[in-house]
Amino acid sequence: MSTATATRAEASVWRRVGWFLKRALIMELSIYASIGRFIARRPAIAPGAKGFGFHKPVMTILMIFIVLSAVEIPIFDLIVHRWPAVRITLLVLGIWGLTWMFGLLCAYLMRPHTVGPDGIRVRGGLELDIALSWDDIASVARNLRVDEPRSPKIVETDASRTLMLRMTDETNLEIELEGPKLVTLPGHGKTGGDQSVTALRIWVDDPVAFMDEVRKYI
Repeated sequence: MSTATATRAEASVWRRVGWFLKRALIMELSIYASIGRFIARRPAIAPGAKGFGFHKPVMTILMIFIVLSAVEIPIFDLIVHRWPAVRITLLVLGIWGLTWMFGLLCAYLMRPHTVGPDGIRVRGGLELDIALSWDDIASVARNLRVDEPRSPKIVETDASRTLMLRMTDETNLEIELEGPKLVTLPGHGKTGGDQSVTALRIWVDDPVAFMDEVRKYI
């Protein structure tokens, strides 16, 4: 391997490390911001807009993980109480893990999809936030679809490129766009970063109410 090639490879590695650290920091800050919103009862909903949750399919799983995270803290503390260094380390990690799981739950609750005068905002997890104006949107329709596990996030055909934002492999609303739109997705590679899409499929807990709100604008 030449010196130039080795230098480029090393630079690529450091770029990946930098990207990973930056994303980890953003996610960590999002956790605490979501907890803050939950305590203040201020969901991320623009004035005049209405929020629609998408957390019901994962609520039970999240609650189980939160309870297990809380229960394991005193159990591990009892097991390792003779070794202060290990005890403190596990205690810190346990509290951090519990906070992270609670923050993730708060993110689902405080960052719903929204419909309002400016358009539709599509949310997902801690990072995804796609703003679609009414000029971007050609149609919105209910359409339940269940995909195979590990199906691609972006489904391409000759005429379309659809972003699939599934909850437990399901979507129940389809948003067709007037034309290709550039959206920014978490991660990198083929399904991360800036991606051009012509449609989105999402899950909404109450698709009937969502559609009623959409009809006020289109």
